[in-house]
Amino acid sequence: MLDRTTIDTILNALPGKTTGLIGDLFLDRYLEIDTTLDEPSIETGSTAYQVTSVRSVPGALGTVLNNLVALGVGKIVPISLIGDDGEGYELRQALACMVGVDTRAIRNRSQGRTPTYTKPMRNDPGKIPFELNRLDIKNRQPTPVRDEQIVIDALSEIWPTLDALIVLDQVSEPNCGVITTRVRNHLCDLASETPDRFTLGDSRELFREFRGMSLKPNRREALIGLADGTDFDTALRMMSLHAGGLIFGTDSEHGIRLVSPDGTLTIIPGYPVTGDIDPVGAGDSTSAGITCAMAAGVSPRSAAAFGNLIASITVQQIGTTGTASPAQVIARWDEVQRMRESS
Repeated sequence: MLDRTTIDTILNALPGKTTGLIGDLFLDRYLEIDTTLDEPSIETGSTAYQVTSVRSVPGALGTVLNNLVALGVGKIVPISLIGDDGEGYELRQALACMVGVDTRAIRNRSQGRTPTYTKPMRNDPGKIPFELNRLDIKNRQPTPVRDEQIVIDALSEIWPTLDALIVLDQVSEPNCGVITTRVRNHLCDLASETPDRFTLGDSRELFREFRGMSLKPNRREALIGLADGTDFDTALRMMSLHAGGLIFGTDSEHGIRLVSPDGTLTIIPGYPVTGDIDPVGAGDSTSAGITCAMAAGVSPRSAAAFGNLIASITVQQIGTTGTASPAQVIARWDEVQRMRESS
């Protein structure tokens, strides 16, 4: 399924590829807390945590984008809506520093804020940093029709230039994010009309609303809305029948269960990881790996294996949504080979 030659084929192809992304760009704001500096609040008596550094990076759709940048994709075109606010300014600043990112299709919302995950990271001496209760800013009002049209027009303009597209339906509140019913239907029409352009859909709640494209559900997502007792493999086959594309069913350390449109299921094993892991963002890094491999023209089985390899790198990066550079990919593959030879 995967060997060094295939890996080189993928990595060497990426600088010449253009990949689109559409969905909800969040700001991930990390607040690094030094617990040795804790002090009591005079007003409340509660502990006042002291933030010693702030790290702002693109999140949600931006996590996929971060991985595409790290892997060396030549041109990356995100299509999204953000707020005209401080968080949006920080997000645009972060994107401006990224090589190969074309931000022309990131537009300001006519109402609402930039979705933001604020992540207080507690750093205790001698311990692994861990995330305290997250603070979320999300839009809970329906996306205005005029904003939907902005997204649809941008997608229609950019679609012919793409080698592949990743769709991320991050917002669970119906029609409150970028991927509304109207936008989704337009996406499905484009993907159905252009089956040779690889399109990968990812959704927290609404996988069964997608058609004409490949999908990447995890076990929980695949079983949403199905009868109790439905097994994962059956759910994936049902999804493939409805969507008409490849289904990459991610199953944590067990790897990917790949279902082709004819219902054939192939288990693509994951790669062993030792030590501490942080699974945050692993699914997004898998999406990036799969899409890069499919855009490079390798088989779906090899693409799934490449996605597993990328995830095995990113889960070992603690306290952040990790990425994998070409050098890290090759080093990880060499490590896997040594592990196989010694077993």
